[in-house]
Amino acid sequence: MSDTPWWRRAVVYEVYVRSFADSGEDGLGDVPGIRSRLPYLADLGVDALWITPWYPSPLADGGYDVAEYCDVDPRLGSLADVDALLTDAHAAGLRVLVDLVPSHTSVEHPWFTAAVRAGPGSPERALYVLREGRGADGELPPNDWISAFGGPAWTRLVEPDGRPGQWYLHTFAPEQPDLDWSTEEVRSRFDEVLRFWLDRGVDGLRVDAVPAIGKDLTLPDAGHAPGALFESSSWVDSPQWDGDWVHDVVRRWRAVVDEYPGDRVLVSEAVVAGPERTSRYVRPDEMHTTFNFDHLHCPWDAVALREVVDATRVALDPTGAPATWVLSNHDETRHVTRYGREETGVGVMGFDGNAPSDLVLGLRRARAAALLMFALPGSAYVYQGEELGLPEVTDLPEDVLQDPTWVRSGHTVRGRDGCRVPLPWSGDAPPYGNGSGEPWLPQPASWAGLTVAAQDGDPASTLTLYRTALALRRSLADLVGEDLAWDDTDPQVLSFRRGSGFRCVVNLGADPVPVDGEVLLASGPLAAGQLPPDTAVWVRA
Repeated sequence: MSDTPWWRRAVVYEVYVRSFADSGEDGLGDVPGIRSRLPYLADLGVDALWITPWYPSPLADGGYDVAEYCDVDPRLGSLADVDALLTDAHAAGLRVLVDLVPSHTSVEHPWFTAAVRAGPGSPERALYVLREGRGADGELPPNDWISAFGGPAWTRLVEPDGRPGQWYLHTFAPEQPDLDWSTEEVRSRFDEVLRFWLDRGVDGLRVDAVPAIGKDLTLPDAGHAPGALFESSSWVDSPQWDGDWVHDVVRRWRAVVDEYPGDRVLVSEAVVAGPERTSRYVRPDEMHTTFNFDHLHCPWDAVALREVVDATRVALDPTGAPATWVLSNHDETRHVTRYGREETGVGVMGFDGNAPSDLVLGLRRARAAALLMFALPGSAYVYQGEELGLPEVTDLPEDVLQDPTWVRSGHTVRGRDGCRVPLPWSGDAPPYGNGSGEPWLPQPASWAGLTVAAQDGDPASTLTLYRTALALRRSLADLVGEDLAWDDTDPQVLSFRRGSGFRCVVNLGADPVPVDGEVLLASGPLAAGQLPPDTAVWVRA
């Protein structure tokens, strides 16, 4: 398979940079911290890192409010640190993907501050979606569009002379004004941003919120009901999301990336209505891969999971793109907690409440889900800490919450901070070896037994399970191809074969089921050839 691009079956580890590893005393993870933990990631067995935004940012949305696209926030490091990270990662056999945030900037980006100063009708304002308001004095937003973080998607400017002025669109937080991608100036500026990072040697870019670019800029009302949530995974023909012309932009990015050697990759974040619309982002001249949110959002249910796997493969088959599989990320409730709840599917951008969870049950299911994910053909994404079995931190004090959904929801939705708590590396108390300062979000005392040091060498630990699974995934010839054949089994059991002798069996039912063959790896203890509930096993026939 030496001629096959690496990204077709890669395991990619998401690094949420502020929470991964702090090299100093300020409680913030940083680029030198990532560099110091590269041996850990190589030993874990992943193929690549995807690093969330490290750009200069006022942190209104965890770094996704970018104030400069071609630099590093000095709190997180420097461009020299990035160069050293890339050198060391490549020496360790690890690729590095960086996050591109094209749909919006920070209000503190020089492009936006110049637009505010320049006034209506200026070329500077043409870079953003700025419009006059409705009503007698323009006091109403231009339309009824809503923000992903709650509330309206419009904020009114105060003009340089102090008068109320135009409204600017923000699909996310008010501190994140939307760019106007219908303009050649915006497109050409981002061509240069892509080239800046590709020239430095990054192996690819994960592109944030791609469908947000596809807005109908005639700005018709969307018809949102009062209090509607931003449920783009079910929107069809919405004027503020996933318009067809977004694909013109994606093709342009692909043309830039194709200028570079070495199987560079573009990965899209596209939360859209179903696998068919998702597959449009990976047509042969567009993105290489795209996140599989149908898999991430799927409940712990055998019928639903099989439907997602089949629908994903059917939708992607005409494009030739590989599937991706993912269980958690920096925007969603950690799946250990989610799988321990009565409702095991995920909500919208942290809007899934704070229901109680049986974490013992959740971890058992999460370990089984990991073996299922790693056995499927295609690529897989691991969110930092899931290899430790970390749960969501659901009891963060209200005074430390920083996610914009907390404010935008009137302090009713806690948001995504609970999945972003800094990792525990070693020791019996915070900061658990993650720097020497107070972490930017508090770590729970219950994590003392979940540190890397505590799990290292323990044959029953989740860390050992992940290391073993990833080593087998690399070494088993049966897992190299993209074939998959389902077995005829109980509806509450997922069983499929790959290659000439590999079989993965996952029991999602209430009773043990028999399993035959040589056991290669199991997510939990087996008993006399019986696979317990909420357990997965890899066997050789």
